[in-house]
Amino acid sequence: MSLLKETDYGTPARPGPPAVTVEVDGLAVAVPEGTSVLRAAAQAGVPIPKLCATDNLAAFGSCRLCLVEIDGRRGTPASCTTPVAEGMRVRTQSPHLEKLRRGVMELYISDHPLDCLTCPANGDCELQDMAGVVGLREVRYGYAGANHLDAPKDTSNPYFDFDAAKCIACSRCVRACDEVQGTFALTIAGRGFDSHVAAGAGGSFMESECVSCGACVQACPTSTLQERSVVDLGMPTRSVVTTCAYCGVGCSFKAELRGTELVRMVPHKDGGANEGHSCVKGRFAFGYASHPDRILKPMVRERITDEWREVEWDEAIGTVARGMRTIQNRYGPAAIGAISSSRCTNEEVYTVQKMVRAAFGNNNIDTCARVCHSPTGYGLKQTFGESAGTQDFRSVAEADVIVVIGANPTDGHPVFASRMKRRLREGARLVVVDPRRIDLVRSPHIEAEHHLQLRPGSNVAVVNAMAHVAVTEGLVALSFVRERCEGFDEWAAFIAAPEHSPEAVESITGVPAADLRAAARLYAGARNGAIYYGLGVTEHSQGSTMVMGMANLAMACGNIGREGVGVNPLRGQNNVQGSCDMGSFPHELPGYRHVSDDAVRGVFEKLWGGTLLGEPGLRIPNMFDAAIDGSFRGLFVHGEDIAQSDPNLRHVSAALAAMELVVVQDLFLNETAKFAHVFLPGASFLEKDGTFTNAERRINRVRSVMTPPTGKHEWQIICEIATAMGYPMSYRHPSEIMDEIASVTPTFAGVSFETLDKLGSVQWPCDAAAPEGTPVMHVDEFTRGRGKFMITAYVPTEERTTRRFPLVLTTGRILSQYNVGAQTRRTGNVAWHPEDLLEVHPHDAEDRGIRDGDLVTLTSRVGETTLRAKIADRMPVGVVYTTFHHPVTGANVVTTEHSDWATNCPEYKVTAVQVGLSRVTAP
Repeated sequence: MSLLKETDYGTPARPGPPAVTVEVDGLAVAVPEGTSVLRAAAQAGVPIPKLCATDNLAAFGSCRLCLVEIDGRRGTPASCTTPVAEGMRVRTQSPHLEKLRRGVMELYISDHPLDCLTCPANGDCELQDMAGVVGLREVRYGYAGANHLDAPKDTSNPYFDFDAAKCIACSRCVRACDEVQGTFALTIAGRGFDSHVAAGAGGSFMESECVSCGACVQACPTSTLQERSVVDLGMPTRSVVTTCAYCGVGCSFKAELRGTELVRMVPHKDGGANEGHSCVKGRFAFGYASHPDRILKPMVRERITDEWREVEWDEAIGTVARGMRTIQNRYGPAAIGAISSSRCTNEEVYTVQKMVRAAFGNNNIDTCARVCHSPTGYGLKQTFGESAGTQDFRSVAEADVIVVIGANPTDGHPVFASRMKRRLREGARLVVVDPRRIDLVRSPHIEAEHHLQLRPGSNVAVVNAMAHVAVTEGLVALSFVRERCEGFDEWAAFIAAPEHSPEAVESITGVPAADLRAAARLYAGARNGAIYYGLGVTEHSQGSTMVMGMANLAMACGNIGREGVGVNPLRGQNNVQGSCDMGSFPHELPGYRHVSDDAVRGVFEKLWGGTLLGEPGLRIPNMFDAAIDGSFRGLFVHGEDIAQSDPNLRHVSAALAAMELVVVQDLFLNETAKFAHVFLPGASFLEKDGTFTNAERRINRVRSVMTPPTGKHEWQIICEIATAMGYPMSYRHPSEIMDEIASVTPTFAGVSFETLDKLGSVQWPCDAAAPEGTPVMHVDEFTRGRGKFMITAYVPTEERTTRRFPLVLTTGRILSQYNVGAQTRRTGNVAWHPEDLLEVHPHDAEDRGIRDGDLVTLTSRVGETTLRAKIADRMPVGVVYTTFHHPVTGANVVTTEHSDWATNCPEYKVTAVQVGLSRVTAP
């Protein structure tokens, strides 16, 4: 449980020690230099009235309520814009101040509706609160003159309304959009009495550049910007701090409730990853948890052509256990397996892999995390010795040059993108390496120094060329390399070869050599250079090679081991990092330790009470191949829709159809459930108790906001299946699961629910040497001792364009939707993205007679789908782009089975295709 209202100190905290002592109403308080009088007073326990001030925005000084008197100074300065000084004596109350504040408040109220009793913000309105604080009892000005009481209401947004009649023009929403979110969608238009908040060029919120992050709603001190959920359900009365279950940023939220009903999600100011900010998904798109499509009772059927039959839990669990045992007896111990989910808690994922290893008796456990980011684990393990990113998110504030490779943070990781944009507005320089012109290339007050618009599949050639420039132009941080790394001389000889020069690879990458050289010099010459990357790096046949190539470049330039540098993966789903940490791979136990290690295996055998196999099990593609061959027959799919998200869906469908028992545990009947024999209803994140681990290795508590309407937690279901199969597995609470994880996973040794509740969150490694976690990795030495330079030869993908398939398809995500859309498509977010579109360059469209909005057929070597075209020049000629959020589109019908050489991560980002006008008539 947490407080509904967190303390608002009025202005942001200043860094540094409390070096200045001031006296406020006779109370002494020590604060850092540069602290505002308003904040110093709040820290002394003396609140000063305010309206335009809030502690996540820079001081503005427009409302004139926070006036104070200071000994030795004339007048009544605004405390929000007045910095403290040593020995300053401040008075916050006097007859003169009271008169001034009442006069100011009287003017505000004279142009404001007096409907407090029926206003949805009644009890949560700062204007109402301040009127009481200043002692306003009457308003001498009538409504006969000009006013704004008839100003129109904007109801265009699906989640909140803008009631201009209640606006006091404090500019907090405008400043929040600018300073916190960085979209600059709002402004104060007009002057004097005509001043008003305007969205975009004066249209509606939906017509503007507003991204519905909720920062404006959070900042508004009145009911001008109000969530419809509050209007409909009433003001919340209690809150629970939990963690968002969307992307890998891992934002902390206060889930605010009225009784047992969730009213709204408010970003938590103390959240280590988000510090009070949010995006449209985490802030507003939680309605899927109560959507009528949700399945709440277990269901079984004999054949996938039969109708579902609702059953009780005992029958469903018994059916799963008997079916799995029957298959093993008939086809052998390795004929069954499971797929865990990056959307589930660490505790749930841990129990799934434990069930497979201890109850199924094999290592046939894989995860959707391998389908997106397994090259990260492999590449960083080889070079640095640890399978995770190097920095915390705050570190970007110290970066001087930021390189974004194969990632689209404003859409995929928007809250981190806001951090990054803030640093860019402060002067950091940006290099974007991406075939598509993402928003970061040019957006308000931000422009990339270089956009290296490479051909899909040529990542390794680009990073090798950047390293070539560093080595051949004397830009290597030799002292760092000699002190902390190994293998440099061999690597330097390899990378300095003429075939790796920007000029030599220009024909491969399509990037002008001069641009590539300039970008390499910029990064290598930076005081602090940071690399952030996404699925555009990992989802390639050379994904692991590229990760090692970025690590090589960072080590060569000395950009490891301090704030503002590093190699940082932006994980796609909420618990991709945790899913990997928990041993969801067929070759690794929790903590990234190989199953063939006798000593490691012995630790788990002692704890779990049985013998574990020392041979790796099947990866997902191997499971599918074995299913079609007839040797793999039973699959437990935990919270993952492989029939929509995996490549070459024809092959996936054929494999699922060939199995004797497919068990799906999820919230909704998804595409995979069409092939299921047992459906086990899952719990939403609002009903979970456990932890998620985000992209910065931050372990956050997930707290149950409500009880599961299904009657069971997911970890309980898994334990009951294992027990029914003959391996007793039980826990009284998820905290016991984390205790077990900590006992066998060195990087989690100091983690417990008690520690997380005390500290808020920790970043692993968390152990005796770092009891409060490790924000920045590899500070004094690399995890493996010395960083290792790896040879990263460029090998072209086998997926080639031909006369029949002359275009290259690449895929990505959009802000409003999440992964396969199972959650977000069941919320108001469909207002922004009702269907997947195929972006086609004007040149390619003209060649094919395609106009904007036409239905087109997208065809590859393995499949075909139909979707609507969007003419756009974000991609180079010859490249098309789409998202994969809607199953009706089935974008992965056309993606192939090419994959990363080291990890089998699918090559989603390079598919040779043809596009033509569809014969289907547009609706």
